[in-house]
Amino acid sequence: MSPSRIPGELDGAWWPRTRDLTSELSALADVLDPLWGRITRIAVDRRGWPVIPRRLFVNGHVVKVGWFDSERDPHRVLLLSYTAGRWDLLVIPPETAVPSATRLLAAASVRAGSPMTATALMAAEQARHDGVSEPPVRPPHGAARAARRLR
Repeated sequence: MSPSRIPGELDGAWWPRTRDLTSELSALADVLDPLWGRITRIAVDRRGWPVIPRRLFVNGHVVKVGWFDSERDPHRVLLLSYTAGRWDLLVIPPETAVPSATRLLAAASVRAGSPMTATALMAAEQARHDGVSEPPVRPPHGAARAARRLR
């Protein structure tokens, strides 16, 4: 796995199970911390989460959690590690139907052509299904799913 080098490029996707950010980020960080090196900070768009923790305890250390508003892509989460750098992940909303989430997970990990922003990927998926309804299905656990899909 390597961190983003091109502005806007995604390193993968994360499909959390719920809007409980404390639980979901803890699960994500627990899985990714040993794979990527010690995660020290996580930043999320606060419009997507009802409660944002200030810190998490992950594998025996503290991970600081922050948020951003309009200056960043609202469909992205940023993870930082002192040892390995930065990763940008597409955040697939928990209520996303399985077929759409599967396409988004795949699209976020493709590195061919011009990189699409997280919002552009979400908009393209929405346009693909305008007028077509997919039943919402509870996704599998987000952290494990994200770890398998990332490069």
